[in-house]
Amino acid sequence: MTAKSQTAAGHFPGFRPAALAFFRDLIVHNDREWFQANKPTYEVEVVRPMAWLVPELVAELARRRVPLTGDTKKSVFRIHRDVRFSNDKSPYKTHAGVVLSRDGVKMSPGALYFHLDPEGSFVAAGFYVPEPPLLAKLRNAQVRRTDEFLAVVAALECHGLTLSREDALKRTPRGFEAFAEGPLAEHLKLKSLIVSRPLAVKDVRGPALVAKLADFAAQSLPLLNFGWAALDSPD
Repeated sequence: MTAKSQTAAGHFPGFRPAALAFFRDLIVHNDREWFQANKPTYEVEVVRPMAWLVPELVAELARRRVPLTGDTKKSVFRIHRDVRFSNDKSPYKTHAGVVLSRDGVKMSPGALYFHLDPEGSFVAAGFYVPEPPLLAKLRNAQVRRTDEFLAVVAALECHGLTLSREDALKRTPRGFEAFAEGPLAEHLKLKSLIVSRPLAVKDVRGPALVAKLADFAAQSLPLLNFGWAALDSPD
């Protein structure tokens, strides 16, 4: 039986230590020869449990009425890197990732992302570096619906979640200078509206990972709903 056929049915058991060990070794041996020799391990320890994780997570989110979906074929990132425009020509990613969105399309704005990595796994949600027109709509929504946005920030903070300041602007963006002082000052500098939570090794090793990811998605839903409403607005 091939690894592909084995993924057709099964219950997500968690990722075994061999999954993280595979990526740890891949960091050192990132070449085609090593990967081909160890591809069976990758398929059994990473591809197969990921194929079980996705439908179980989608079902759990539906049960909780969190409007995020996807499938194994579309939602899981390929291990092969796009090296065409990179100085780093390493052919393989040394982590695995899966993303769920409103329509199941990987690059749709407003998503849940799970990252499996021997150097630190995590889960994140929100709007990651949206294109300038979309980012402008998110900022305009903050200005028009300030109280609602600040309530979203407070709801996130109740769960220990804060908006990431990664790559934030140092100055207020052009067109929003009137808000350089006040409660929106720092939020308007953000280039993404993202929250994240680290996952310990023990978190990814068991079936409870499904519930942990679903919990995080539900806690992040106010941010997703705010952003989706902003992007869906005709303004």
